[in-house]
Amino acid sequence: MDVTTMPTTDSLLHKLTLQYPHLTFHEGDDFHWSPTEKSIYFIADDPLLNERLLHEVSHAQLKHASYTRDIELIAMERDAWGYARITLAPAYDITIDSSVIEDDLDTYRHWLHARSTCPECSATGIQTKSLEYTCVACRGTWRVNTATGCALRRYTHKKRAE
Repeated sequence: MDVTTMPTTDSLLHKLTLQYPHLTFHEGDDFHWSPTEKSIYFIADDPLLNERLLHEVSHAQLKHASYTRDIELIAMERDAWGYARITLAPAYDITIDSSVIEDDLDTYRHWLHARSTCPECSATGIQTKSLEYTCVACRGTWRVNTATGCALRRYTHKKRAE
C-alpha cells in the first residue's frame, strides 16, 4: 500500500486503503484520480478532505478514464459527486453537503464557459473537435489547451468564409 501520510486507524483514508486495496493514495498538490496509475492524489490538510477523497474514489469506482468533449468531463464530475454522496458517504457515516458539490461543479462550469467563449466576439461557441470550438455568431474558430487545473489558453484561427 503506497500511502504517503500515516493515517490513523479511524481515519477515512485508512478505511479507504483497506476497502480499496487495488488503489494507491498519494499526498499531492491537488485532488485527482489517475486511471493509468490507479492512484488517488489528495491534499492532506484540505478542510474537505473526506468529501474529496470519496469523490476521487467514486471516479475510480465508476471507471472514469478519459473524455472527448468538455461537457463529458462535467458529466463525469457530476456522476462522481452523486456516487460519493449517495453510495459511498453513507457507508462511512459522512454527509456531503450539496453546496460542496455545487461549488466544485461551478469551477467546471466556469471553466467550460471560458473555453467556449469566442475570443473574437465573446459569443458562446460549440465544441466541434476534441480541443476546438466554433462560434455560432461570427463563425470564428479557436483551439484550447488541455488544461483543467491551470491557465486556460485559446488560440484563434481565421474566420470561416460565409
